[in-house]
Amino acid sequence: MFWLRLALWLQPRTQVWAVARQSVHKLASLQKATTLPPKKVQSLLYPFSMLEDYLDRSVDRMQFQLFHPSVEDMAKAEKLYCSSQSHKIDYYTSAERMDHVPTLKQPEVCFIGRSNVGKSSLIKALFSLTPEVEVRVSKTPGHTKKMNFFRVGKAFTIVDMPGYGHRAPKDFVDMVEPYLYTRKNLVRTFLLVDGSVGLQKADLIALEMCEEIRCPYVIVVTKIDKCGHGALLSNLIHLQDVVKTETISCFPQPFLVSSLQFWGIYLLRCFIAHVTGSIRLTNTSQS
Repeated sequence: MFWLRLALWLQPRTQVWAVARQSVHKLASLQKATTLPPKKVQSLLYPFSMLEDYLDRSVDRMQFQLFHPSVEDMAKAEKLYCSSQSHKIDYYTSAERMDHVPTLKQPEVCFIGRSNVGKSSLIKALFSLTPEVEVRVSKTPGHTKKMNFFRVGKAFTIVDMPGYGHRAPKDFVDMVEPYLYTRKNLVRTFLLVDGSVGLQKADLIALEMCEEIRCPYVIVVTKIDKCGHGALLSNLIHLQDVVKTETISCFPQPFLVSSLQFWGIYLLRCFIAHVTGSIRLTNTSQS
């Protein structure tokens, strides 16, 4: 029934998503993703599903599936990431200090994480349906030196923050902490953790900072294609223990993503649209 409903929902009537653009990732849209075998589609949409068979029965799975939107919800969210004349998606500006930060009214989300955790690559994947939006990606740690603002029409803004840790800008603390403390329209912070290495000391410090600020945040586990299932699960369970015992403001469910394989990108798009109030979910109990 799931796959029949999925196929019906993604009939050619949604062709508006497939407008010809250059350099569009082959899995950028749900419509393209659903041409793959069902098991592959399930992993793309709900990446935790590919790990469940490796989990001990005693492990509580509910904490990994609190946000479990329908395919229809993901399809509604996806439309927000398609640029049009009435809904322009673009890089807006960059800022090095708070007095350079633009005054914007729409809800805002920001991405923070260690240098080379994959922030810019993830944002590029989120905007893959609008490849003309320039998101600079580098293999060199510490490439992002400024706060970069991307507007998604009038719906919300995504902010790519400089990385902390190795080769972070000297004024990282002066730049990021004031933003997190004072930005009135910030509705959610996304703290990125490298799934192939797990929580590092610098990540724990960032987590403590988010807790101190008490602004709602969520952990995104990146690069889940870079390690085996055993190592990923070990890192994930440790992360969940930390979230359960040491956090108050963190959303209990981590989001697993691979910017290269596109696992979890559709789910994360939907979560961002949800927390910014841009869409209303079919299951209104999710938060």
